[in-house]
Amino acid sequence: MDKLDNPAWWALTGTQQSFAAGDTSAKRYQRGILPFTAVEEATTENLLALSELLEPGETFFLIGELPHLPAGFQLLKELPCAQMILQRPVPAIQRNVTVAKLTEFNKTEMFNLINKVQPGYYEPETSQLGNYFGIRQNDQLVAIAGERMRLERLTEISAICTDPAYTGRGYAQQLIVQLCHTNLEQGNTPFLHVLQTNERAIRLYEYLGFVTRRVISFWQMQFTV
Repeated sequence: MDKLDNPAWWALTGTQQSFAAGDTSAKRYQRGILPFTAVEEATTENLLALSELLEPGETFFLIGELPHLPAGFQLLKELPCAQMILQRPVPAIQRNVTVAKLTEFNKTEMFNLINKVQPGYYEPETSQLGNYFGIRQNDQLVAIAGERMRLERLTEISAICTDPAYTGRGYAQQLIVQLCHTNLEQGNTPFLHVLQTNERAIRLYEYLGFVTRRVISFWQMQFTV
C-alpha cells in the first residue's frame, strides 16, 4: 500500500510502463493518454529532469509530495483528495439498467461526456489504460466509470461521472460496483481519489465499503519555459 503515496510513479514503472516516457528519475504518461507526471523522489533535481519531458506552456499534474519548484514551473492549483481503498466485497445492489462495457468505438462519446462533467483529467486515449463501463439512455451515453492508474494488485477506479440531466438514479453506484466486483475477483484492490470537498461522493464510496487511507494532493502545474 505504500506505493499509493506515489501512485503514478509505481504505475509508470510497473504495470503501465508501456504508456510511460522518461528515465529513472522522472516519468510521464505519453501525451494523449493522461496529463499525469511522476518523480521517483520529490526533489528539485528530479523536477528538472521532468522538464525534459514537457513542452512550453504545457499543463500537467504531479501527485503526492511537492518539491521546491525550480524556474519554469508554475503552480496553478492544489487539489487535496481523499485516497480511498476497498478491501471487502461490495454490497449487493439492485441493477435497474443495462451496464455495458465500452470499446474503442465509444471513445469519442466517452471523451465528450467526461470532459463535460470533469474537464481536464481525461484525454482522447485515456481509455487505453483499463476497462470502462457505461449506461445509455435514449441511445446516448449518460454515465461512465473506468480504470485509470494500475499498480501491481491495485486498480484505480476513475472517470466516475453522470450527465447532469440523469443524476440521482443510482447510475454511478451500479458502475462502481461492476468495476469493484471484477477487480476483487481478480485479486486487485480498488482505490480511488475524490476531492475532500465532494462530500456526497465520499458518502457513496463509504457506503460501498471504501475507507480513506490518506489525504493526497494533486498539484496542477504549468511548464512556462
